[in-house]
Amino acid sequence: MMIVDAHEDLAWNMLAFGRDYTLSVAQTRAREASTPIPGYVGGAMLGWPDWIQGGVGLVFATLYATPKRYARPWATQYYTTIDEAHRLLRNQLQLYHRLVADHSDKFYLITSGATLAAGLAEWSEAPSERRRLGLVLSIEGADGVRQPDELYFWYGQGVRIVGPAWSGTQYAGGTGEPGPFTDAGRALLEVMADLGLILDLTHLTDEGVDEALVCYPGPIIASHSNARALLLDNGPGRHLSNHVIRRIAEGHGVIGVVLPKDFVKNGVSLTDSRQLVTVEDVVDQIDYMGQLVGHANHIGLGSDFDGGFGLEHVPTGLNSIADLSRIGEALNRRGFSSVDVDNIMGGNWLNLLGRALPDPDV
Repeated sequence: MMIVDAHEDLAWNMLAFGRDYTLSVAQTRAREASTPIPGYVGGAMLGWPDWIQGGVGLVFATLYATPKRYARPWATQYYTTIDEAHRLLRNQLQLYHRLVADHSDKFYLITSGATLAAGLAEWSEAPSERRRLGLVLSIEGADGVRQPDELYFWYGQGVRIVGPAWSGTQYAGGTGEPGPFTDAGRALLEVMADLGLILDLTHLTDEGVDEALVCYPGPIIASHSNARALLLDNGPGRHLSNHVIRRIAEGHGVIGVVLPKDFVKNGVSLTDSRQLVTVEDVVDQIDYMGQLVGHANHIGLGSDFDGGFGLEHVPTGLNSIADLSRIGEALNRRGFSSVDVDNIMGGNWLNLLGRALPDPDV
């Protein structure tokens, strides 16, 4: 089974730190050892040899920029205006297209049911050293979409998932900034529905989530969120209530379990020792959401590795993206069926993409 990771900020890292994701994690860490980068965001977790070694064949690759009010002192990918956000996301989009063009032996874009099916067939048939990583492009925080109708451009360039919020945006309230969808946000949802885009609820406020669950007719996911009930001391507004978990499952959506240690285990901060959190704690999150609904068809992985945190900030046992399979091993030990394990590790995301992506390609 191909492992799928539903949230990785590749372009942001490439532009912010000059990371070369054709290299291995070990090579990137060695290159950065004498730089300030590990002090900013920790040791790198992602690299092409590690994706392939670990059986990861598909990731949701983000277009993301930080509002200046949240930018760290070393940040480069931040914006103060909508036009600046647009420019940054355009640069990241172009970077993904160059990455695929320059390294077509390692990366390819998934934009349709046809490209997904071809990628899966290639993965199953190719020897491991010749496998490629499929990228599904996702906008995280939609301020760079200057107006709703501009989504037609982004769609034409391969974007298939949109998360309207990170913090608050012109379209909706977000993490740390309460608020519902704005009128512009409701217009954005209408265009998204017309295009058949996947709506990502992660980072939306409760008001926005509730409205989207009622009015959005297309596919809905939460790419990198955990169960709020297990994290009451760790910023409950960032994660999903029981009600929302049930609604996503009822709508055949998928939730990607996110892996920074303070988002996995209650009462743990990002600066605490990683020894306090293990892969078994990740399984606790998965088990809770499965027990809540009665099945595991709505659960996947959304690591957020290299999402402003690194090796020092993830559960012990996960030393790079190559180790995601250890979550599957822990699920097996916990008593999950082999079918459920395969679905959680990738099958649920692949099923959703198979239903949601257009065919033929456009």
